[in-house]
Amino acid sequence: MNFFSRHKRALLILLFITAVIGIGYLLFIVFFSDFTPAPGSKTPTSSIEDNNKLPQAGIGSNINPANPGGTLPQTGDNTTTPTSTTPSLIENFNPYVSNVAKGGLTNTEKLVSSPTSGQTFNSQNGNVQYYNRNDGKFYSVNKDGQITALSNKVFHNVKDVTWSNSGGKAVLEYPDGSKIVYDFDNKKQVTLPSHWEDFNFSANGDKLTLKSLGLDKDSRYLAIANSDGSGGKIIEYIGENEKSVYPSWSPNNQIVGMYTEALDYDRQTVYFLGTDNQNFKSMTIQGRGFQHQWSPKGNQMLYSVYSSDNEMKPGLWIVNAEGSQIGENRKRLNINTWAEKCTFSSNEEIYCAVPTSLEYGAGFLPSLSNQIPDQIYKINTKTGSQQLIAIPEADTTISNLFVSPDGSTLYFTNKNDSSINKINLR
Repeated sequence: MNFFSRHKRALLILLFITAVIGIGYLLFIVFFSDFTPAPGSKTPTSSIEDNNKLPQAGIGSNINPANPGGTLPQTGDNTTTPTSTTPSLIENFNPYVSNVAKGGLTNTEKLVSSPTSGQTFNSQNGNVQYYNRNDGKFYSVNKDGQITALSNKVFHNVKDVTWSNSGGKAVLEYPDGSKIVYDFDNKKQVTLPSHWEDFNFSANGDKLTLKSLGLDKDSRYLAIANSDGSGGKIIEYIGENEKSVYPSWSPNNQIVGMYTEALDYDRQTVYFLGTDNQNFKSMTIQGRGFQHQWSPKGNQMLYSVYSSDNEMKPGLWIVNAEGSQIGENRKRLNINTWAEKCTFSSNEEIYCAVPTSLEYGAGFLPSLSNQIPDQIYKINTKTGSQQLIAIPEADTTISNLFVSPDGSTLYFTNKNDSSINKINLR
């Protein structure tokens, strides 16, 4: 009997024990070791691989990147560039939000958080005026957020407000159809006929242009009157076409209203009406859904229309609108938004809230854009140049834009919560 035969049992037992220990160690490595790298070893990162190739993209999530739209970090504001490229999970966090409009994400400050309506801008003191739906009073707020009551009088359940240019007077309309003019400067009130609608003040606030809509279609007119309701004068017969008539008093006092007439599917003629049957030129517009704003001097008109060549989306145009120049120098501004979402800062510059996207047909169904966030553009109406100046830091659907007289502040209403906000332009 050799040595192997004599010790076979012992060798088998030793081999079994060694195998068990080896398997146990491997299981420990697989399931319990934290794989901590040795000192001095290189930990892989997720931003750029060692072979200078970008890592593969994973499934996207709704996280704001550190730099929106591929922009570089801003300089000069003493911010520290983060060393990690991992997006933050904090909602709307971004270290590059600017306090002044520079074309990227911009801080917005809420001046009035209570539900408001009837917002306007007082050109004399540079404040925003509004109706507080909670307590039924009218207030004024300045750029520092200081709120002052315009009157101690309570106006219950005001439905619509039309202000004079100075903000000193307003037509207040109620759900039961009653209407009044309230003079906030002199604390006086007058009642207007209930069948008067669609008001617009003259430049100095002493007169109104309006639709007088009697029950009989033969007694429906575009008319003007003094702001106290006296001195009514018929301008043009309306009949059944009240939806195509636009009471609008131009800043130069030449025009008191317009009406449109279809030429074909995509074109309309706009007729201008004066106080004394003047024979103004008409103009052709390339679309429907006409909205307009006068330039401060009244020599030009910003308007928006939608048409089949623009997927029925609203597009902005600028055109001459004074005397013999009416309809001339018409220019498409290549911006898809509504004229009511814009404001003139001078006779040749406007600011507009522009939706980040619009569905086909948004022009004739504006409610499609009620939840679409806006960005703010500055447009030169003379050259047609446009510049993105601000992206509100939180997604915001904007209405009622106003620019302060010194050009330093842009005010707007958040359409979804009716709060009043501001952005610093400088």
